[in-house]
Amino acid sequence: MKALATAEPAELLGLLLEICTSTNWAAAVAATRPWPDRAALLAANAAATAALTTADLAEAMAGHARIGRPRPGDAASEREQAGLRGADRALLDELDRANTAYEAKFGHVFLICATDRTADSMLAALRERYPHTPAAEAQVVRGELRKINDIRLNRLLDETR
Repeated sequence: MKALATAEPAELLGLLLEICTSTNWAAAVAATRPWPDRAALLAANAAATAALTTADLAEAMAGHARIGRPRPGDAASEREQAGLRGADRALLDELDRANTAYEAKFGHVFLICATDRTADSMLAALRERYPHTPAAEAQVVRGELRKINDIRLNRLLDETR
């Protein structure tokens, strides 16, 4: 917590943008500093995520790898999508097809908090969410983004002790 509390403003924004690529999210969270504790920082994440516009959500999602295709060398996407390891090729191909249909319908990647999820459960969630309206799906995406940000913030805090 101390490292974030004492970071220069530009450094803090850089750290926050590694958590979430929405510049408005990072600015909103940074503006709530100092955080008396971890819960306050996570509350700042929740509030900033709830306030994101459609454009802000798009900016945030652009920073996420497609489910089934972690970005090589991107430790966060590789770690978060670890549940894909060992999945058979047919399942991964099915996930890829479902992603393509989702992206065509909604215009963005399928965002899900993949930490501790299997490939089967991610595919099931994708299929469950596909019938949503764009407005309903945007609310689900917002919730998934908050969870991802919470995990990443907690990891950052744990690393900077």
